[in-house]
Formats: sequence, structure tokens, C-alpha cells
Amino acid sequence: EEAEGLRQMARSSGEQELRQMAESELPGAEARLAALGEELKILLVPRDPNDSRDSILEIRAGTGGEEAALFAADLLRMYTRYAESRGLKVELMSAAEADAGGLREATIAVKGRGAFAVFKHEAGVHRVQRVPATESQGRIHTSTATVAVLPEVEDVVAGCVSAFGDQGGCIAR
Repeated sequence: EEAEGLRQMARSSGEQELRQMAESELPGAEARLAALGEELKILLVPRDPNDSRDSILEIRAGTGGEEAALFAADLLRMYTRYAESRGLKVELMSAAEADAGGLREATIAVKGRGAFAVFKHEAGVHRVQRVPATESQGRIHTSTATVAVLPEVEDVVAGCVSAFGDQGGCIAR
């Protein structure tokens, strides 16, 4: 409404000063209109039903040998600190250590409101290029680690009764 009012004022105003003021304010109003349109598009996207769930993260060392295992350990520390800074609780479910102090794989449970929404976009292969501490000639090594992010599911078998009246062979819905 503001942008349309300024357009009308710029076209039909008899006063030169009023017309100039409307023309100078019009770009700002149109920019706010465009920004509100983009914000509205984001608000209209349906929410992921799993966003409010707890999450399970699995981190595995990829290519790069011991350096990849060190990178996986760095990722675990980074995700743990980030989750704790957001008020989420982190529980180490399993870990397999590598020889040089890194991790072959680790699984953590992240619990708290919106844990899956926080971490769902971290899934995939992560790559790092750096000079490892073990490198004596200063060569850059490339290493990878994979991160899987899953929403924690709730138990649905409770209260399920099969066609024979017992709980055996019941398919959860």
C-alpha cells in the first residue's frame, strides 16, 4: 500500500517538491516490498514434520587414511560444541578410534527441541585440505568424512494387535 501510494503521488502530485519526495522514497518502499515477498515465500514452504525430533548423527572417516580419521574427530568435536552452544544435549552412542588418535566412526544422539532441524543440512561428504601435523615437507593432504543425519523415531509397536489377537507378527503403522 505504501509503494502504491508513493507511485500515485509521484504521478499525480501537482507540487514539484511532493513529487520529488515520493520519487525518492519509492525505491526504498519497492525494496521492502520485494524483501517481504521473499520472506512470505519462505514462510509458505511447508515445515518438515521431523524438524522437532531428536537427531542421530553418524560420522565416518572417508578417504585420506589417518588424516581422514583426525578430520572425523574434528567434526565430532565441532558438532558436539555447536549442539551444546544451542542448548542441545549430546550423548555418545558409539565410537571406533583410529591409531593416530582420530575416529574411524562415531555415532551421537542429539536431544532437544528442533535437533533434527539444526543438523539435517549437515548430511553428506565433507572435504578438508590442510597440511597435517605429521607432514614433514609441507604438502597439502585432502581428506573426507561422511556425515549421516537421521531423525530419531518413536516406538510405534506398543498397543498393536495382530489378526490372531496376539502381539506376534504385528505390523506397526
